[in-house]
Amino acid sequence: MALAASRQQSASRPRLLQAVFDAVQQQDIRRKLLFTFAMLVIFRGIAHIPIPAVDPRQLEDAFNQNELLGLFNLFSGGALRRLSIASLGVYPYITANIIMTLMTPLFPALQGLREEGEQGRNRIELYQNWLTVPLCFIQGYAQLVILEQAVQSTAPGAMFSPSFSGDNALPTITALFAMTAGTMFLVWIGNLITENGIGNGVSVIIFGGIVAGMPGLLNQLFNSSISFWGIALLGVLSVLIVVAIVFMQEATRKIPVQYAKSVFRAGKMYRQSGQSHIPLRVNSAGMIPLIFAFSIVILPVTVAQFVRDSSTTPWIRSVTRWVLDVMSPGTGQGGSGASPGFYILVFLLVVMFSFFYTLVIFQQQNLAENLQKQGGFVPGIRPGRPTGEYIMRVLVRITWAGALFLGIVAIIPYLVTNWFDITSLTISSTGMLIVVGVVLDTMKQLEAQLLMRNYEGFIR
Repeated sequence: MALAASRQQSASRPRLLQAVFDAVQQQDIRRKLLFTFAMLVIFRGIAHIPIPAVDPRQLEDAFNQNELLGLFNLFSGGALRRLSIASLGVYPYITANIIMTLMTPLFPALQGLREEGEQGRNRIELYQNWLTVPLCFIQGYAQLVILEQAVQSTAPGAMFSPSFSGDNALPTITALFAMTAGTMFLVWIGNLITENGIGNGVSVIIFGGIVAGMPGLLNQLFNSSISFWGIALLGVLSVLIVVAIVFMQEATRKIPVQYAKSVFRAGKMYRQSGQSHIPLRVNSAGMIPLIFAFSIVILPVTVAQFVRDSSTTPWIRSVTRWVLDVMSPGTGQGGSGASPGFYILVFLLVVMFSFFYTLVIFQQQNLAENLQKQGGFVPGIRPGRPTGEYIMRVLVRITWAGALFLGIVAIIPYLVTNWFDITSLTISSTGMLIVVGVVLDTMKQLEAQLLMRNYEGFIR
């Protein structure tokens, strides 16, 4: 009787809630979820520990008045706003990962390591960690210089002036070692989440930082001058963006594949064939093109901002003012919002990097060669090089859709800023893309765990 009542109660629940209930009921899955949550709590704890010789309250005021700093703050998970020991976030590690990915096809030694399996991948991971350390020092010093220049006009005395000589040498070196240690600690936490928790650890760290900043973003929204109907329209627009991101993240182009094999039965050889497919993702580059594009576009803006405050040559100051007016994300024409040149360049770079990264990854996979070794072929296409050329043509066509979508995601904040005059939302769509991607990946891992125990999953 109790069992029948339990089954009836389970059948009455919505499918998604039932899947969540089943996941929590499993001890090992519950342990992984609790472990992931505990690691996120530790991450948020160290994100509130500021480096020495810094006034977090004055920095908070400076961030509220400078949108360029908000772009840097995104990938630090909100830690840069307090200039904490985790202010670099996992961004140096992501940069090292991108560099190693691009260097692998160029160096035969790295390519050989990748083909060695688990041991070779672990070796590449070790090289990537080594590369992360100098990148932390370089990006950390650049961040300190840029931040000090940015807050000088709005919050003088909020932090020291970075220098390797004089009285500021010790605070600068201490800050760089603290920020490097914070980044490597976050990378270690991310690896622990990947091994013992749910989801990709580094992505979960970025996800946790973005979600932690959402209450402050909502507070700015409701305290702004926008009307109720404007807020409602923004809510509808956000839902549509999330639906579009989910659709494009899950969209694939399936290329049919047939496998021919010989089976020996009863003294005779029989020819059998099986059918499968190669799923090519429409947006196989993920958020990498956005990171590339924003990093490159911000570079001339940050250099111009630094030169403008330090140079006394009139023509150099004129050039830097022009760069800031045309390309700055926070000082566009009219004195507020983002300049059109910034997001036009971002759109073009996102499209370009989408193709570049997708083709680099495709070359590393050697799909046509591996397919031929396994005895598979695409119907109507000869194995080997013709198959590779066919897959490449299909990949280029579908990548246009993914690249244009990412470009539109990048410029939506500019349109929102113009329509609603809310400059605080200039990076929300990039954050949405990261959040939705991490949520989908985590749900798929939970679904795989449930399917191993004969439960229905989340995704249908």
